[in-house]
Amino acid sequence: MTDIDRPSRRPGPARGAAAAWLAAPAGKAALLLTAAAALTIALVVAGAQPVLRLDQAVAERLHAAALQHPGLTHASRIVTDWVVDPWTMRLLLAAAVLGLWHRRQRLLAWWVACTSAVEWGLRSVLRWAVGRDRPEWERPVDSAEFAAMPSGHAMTTAATCVLLLWIAHLTHLPAGLVRLGTATAAVAVACFTRVFLGVHWLTDTLAGTLLGAALATGSAATWHAVRLRSSAAYSGSSLASGDLSQGLPQRHPGGYRGSTSEADI
Repeated sequence: MTDIDRPSRRPGPARGAAAAWLAAPAGKAALLLTAAAALTIALVVAGAQPVLRLDQAVAERLHAAALQHPGLTHASRIVTDWVVDPWTMRLLLAAAVLGLWHRRQRLLAWWVACTSAVEWGLRSVLRWAVGRDRPEWERPVDSAEFAAMPSGHAMTTAATCVLLLWIAHLTHLPAGLVRLGTATAAVAVACFTRVFLGVHWLTDTLAGTLLGAALATGSAATWHAVRLRSSAAYSGSSLASGDLSQGLPQRHPGGYRGSTSEADI
């Protein structure tokens, strides 16, 4: 069997999609963010004293400030309950999904909605698995239920902001720097208010932010990898079926050959 007759060894669809995922900047970012989140959670679960002491020191100082400044505390409760609340974030994302559906980008709309659902499920599972207690105070200024790590506000806000920025990039909306600044501010506010109100530790919000951003960037990388592999598979099937007309130079009615384009080289 000659080299021409021997079938070429091409990576399978799954392997090719994984390679495309790892090659994308979003895929690399998702890996780094996931590793940082895993390290943060692992240090807390392992009881690393420097990390726990930092959590305690930050929580005590911010709680003292919350008691001394009731006006700032009230404003923080309004922000955390209405502006960066997980349900507010989900409503914003739902509006974006409806916009994509109206633009007939329905597969992308389903993809974004499913990513949001995965974020909610992952957060619930991790909270149950880690089972970290929330800070306790003699004079609490706010209250929250269920386990502390990761912070739901921080995780949902980070995931939503990254997904909205990705959608804006795909739909070619203007003012990208403004959106990036707004998203960064929203994540920062979500992290600060939860620790300031004494219902989360600092590492809770850090882990939540990292996980939310990792999930959203990983979803974006997966979307582009799957689309890339689908396009490559479609092109390969077209060539295999003998539809070579698009890749060959065409003859004009006068009989002369057309100029060679970049696609012919």
